[in-house]
Amino acid sequence: MSHLRPALLAVALTLAIATPAQAAAGPAITVENGRTQPVFSYADAVREHVYVESSVDSDADGRLDRVRVDIIRPKESGPGLKVPVIIDESPYYDNSGRGNEAERKVYDSAGNVTKFPLFYDNYFVPRGYAVLNVDMLGTTRSDGCPDIGGKADVLGGKAVVDWLNGRARAFRADGTPATADWTTGKSAMIGKSYDGTLANAVAATGVKGLETIVPISAISSWYRYQRSKGVVYSYDYASWLANYVDTDPEAKCQAVRDRMDAEDGDDTGDYNAFWAERDYLSGLLGDASKVRASVFVVHTVNDLNVKPDNFSTWWDALARRGVPRKIWVGQYQHVDPFDFEGRRDVWVDTLHRWFDHWLLGVRNGIMSEPRADVQTGPTSWITQRDWPAPLAARLPLRPSADGGLGLRPAARGATASFADVAMDEADMIADVGTAKPGRVAFTTGPLPLDLRLSGTPTADLTVKLDKPTSNLTALLVDFGDAARVDWRRGQGITTLTEEDCHGESTAADDACYKKVVTNVANRPAEVVARGWIDVQNRASLSEPSPLPAGTFGKVRWRTLPQDYTFAKGHRLALVIAGTDSTYSEEPGTGANVTLDLAASSVSVPFVLGTPLTDVPEDRATFRGPSRVELPKAEPAFSFF
Repeated sequence: MSHLRPALLAVALTLAIATPAQAAAGPAITVENGRTQPVFSYADAVREHVYVESSVDSDADGRLDRVRVDIIRPKESGPGLKVPVIIDESPYYDNSGRGNEAERKVYDSAGNVTKFPLFYDNYFVPRGYAVLNVDMLGTTRSDGCPDIGGKADVLGGKAVVDWLNGRARAFRADGTPATADWTTGKSAMIGKSYDGTLANAVAATGVKGLETIVPISAISSWYRYQRSKGVVYSYDYASWLANYVDTDPEAKCQAVRDRMDAEDGDDTGDYNAFWAERDYLSGLLGDASKVRASVFVVHTVNDLNVKPDNFSTWWDALARRGVPRKIWVGQYQHVDPFDFEGRRDVWVDTLHRWFDHWLLGVRNGIMSEPRADVQTGPTSWITQRDWPAPLAARLPLRPSADGGLGLRPAARGATASFADVAMDEADMIADVGTAKPGRVAFTTGPLPLDLRLSGTPTADLTVKLDKPTSNLTALLVDFGDAARVDWRRGQGITTLTEEDCHGESTAADDACYKKVVTNVANRPAEVVARGWIDVQNRASLSEPSPLPAGTFGKVRWRTLPQDYTFAKGHRLALVIAGTDSTYSEEPGTGANVTLDLAASSVSVPFVLGTPLTDVPEDRATFRGPSRVELPKAEPAFSFF
């Protein structure tokens, strides 16, 4: 056996040399208990930036726009250790900031970021991820002009994913080429509001390498964000927002903003090519049928900035396509799940397992759990197989001539009338038992038990006008005192001074954030579901058809979705009115509206198991509160 000794000695020497070299290379991605472990140094991470060349020239300067990408990644990452990527692309890094504490990027003398907003970098870099904070085209340190959901917004973000997979070019500040030889090419996009909207938009292009997205309070259709079936929420909004997020001199992108104002169709409220470019369900740049990524949706049903039909329609489209998906549905206003009271640790762990599964292939059971987490009260949550509640079934509630709302249709020929005047919600729901010229109202008697709505109600009205069109508002209202999430105050949360930490910190960038508590209020009434339509858009959003004066016509549309429980003893009301001045800048048309009660109803998805036939119809003495103070719509930028 002596002839083997030289070979054994050679092996021993090889191991002796290789072991220190391997140790010098540092740790590898480590998984325990279905989760990656924090084995990489956050303090020692590589912090760098590159400029990715996009395929657009949004500022018409003759050069393709370059997207600024700020990168933090484990120092060990490189050709020998490739890591996945988490991207937060945003237009807000140098204006409103990100998160509840409005964090902005902070740069060192070399132009690299030393403070990355939010906790993603602090938490995930030690676990073997790269985190990219991307400046949307036209904002912060990127080239170009923002076009509010359009071509530049979408293709700028797509170019970053392409660069990570070797399909686009990037350059360092000195002009030398930059390659992403440190990544697997597998990426995620995450973010709240506009950031999450960009995630939806890029996913809708079907770009390869984007494995998952986490859109939080995100837009899926900019038309739906600024319109409801022909009703305009606010005028020239796209150009206003473009100017807000762009910190360049105003003259640079004035032509782009002027074009937006010329093309947005504010004079009609109709859907046109401008909005089709900004539609990620079935638009010009992409649609839900192209989505390759898994999707983890988070939204709140009381978000009246990015209204919840943006998530419900997106969710339904993804379901029809069989896209792997998960959802959290909250009761707050425009709030990040990191700031849902009592859910921060749950959120961080759930997000951690989601990324581990989709970016690293970790088998941790995340896709075997119930698909939906739903907030049912100020601090109570349930899990269920899907959303809306799988056992929800539609039931038509019908108005009657005596002001009732029940299961039986009104007598044939019964009508109710009002005028389309601009009226705020507080006036619409006040004194529901008293006639008002600008609305009609119908109520049930006291409910015999709790009654949960889960999903999207549908207003199905037959109306006659004395003018070619009218705006219509449909409101479902809960009358009765109860402790509810007070989403009108602080968007539903109050920020405390106490902090907790998620991830590793440096002197420049700590991982600690202030805790929050849920704001709770007792009010005598709550508007549960809202829906608006311009009657001439009843058949088409793009081709209006006036209703012949004096002729009854069917007007059927979906309200905003909800998940809400009407408590036992409360009364449920349906209010039909004209222009809702709380959420629309439009003036009323002045049209007189006649409602055919026998041919009108509202279809409500109630959870099965409730004996709905027991809903009483005696409401003769009910008048409701004389006034409930509801807020005017706040400027959208304050919510982002």
